[in-house]
Amino acid sequence: MNRENAWEILTEHVKSESLRRHCLAVESAMVHFAHLGGHDEQTWSITGLLHDFDYEIFPNPPDHTREGAKILKERGVPEEIIDAILSHAEWNLDTHPRDTPLRKTLFAVDELCGFIHAVARLRPTRLDGLKAKSVKKKMKQASFAAAVNRQDIHDGAALLEMELDELIGHCVAALSTVAEELGLQEKDDTDSSPT
Repeated sequence: MNRENAWEILTEHVKSESLRRHCLAVESAMVHFAHLGGHDEQTWSITGLLHDFDYEIFPNPPDHTREGAKILKERGVPEEIIDAILSHAEWNLDTHPRDTPLRKTLFAVDELCGFIHAVARLRPTRLDGLKAKSVKKKMKQASFAAAVNRQDIHDGAALLEMELDELIGHCVAALSTVAEELGLQEKDDTDSSPT
């Protein structure tokens, strides 16, 4: 299983551009943390890329992740990756606890990457110059990106034994490496100027 195989699985099952972008964002954060911790970057990359690949076809718990795990097993995805994906969902914690760096990190970056993406879309400079303070300020607005579980973001930072500001900084840096693929490249003012 390599990244190319994982991308094929993702694009076969995920048609929504926003969900594909979310998976790419989480993948970038996973690679970033794998590099920081000296872990296998390909394993962490594939885990991030495929963590929600089944969401369009199985959006409801517990089918989301569990039915997807069956598909991944059939496709020859390594058990370590499948187990990590199962662990990011609350309903699998009894069998798949967040007890490894891979599992902890996937949980810690998942909701946060989605939230950072939402914040960056509102800014003319997108990810460029985005600070933890701005992200945390938006987190206090319950109506903004209401589907994002704020408690999961806080719990993820605690799980990694990291200050929330530091976790946000790492995720912003990671997403910046794939800004174009995420549709978060800085807006060009010349494009919108009148002719």
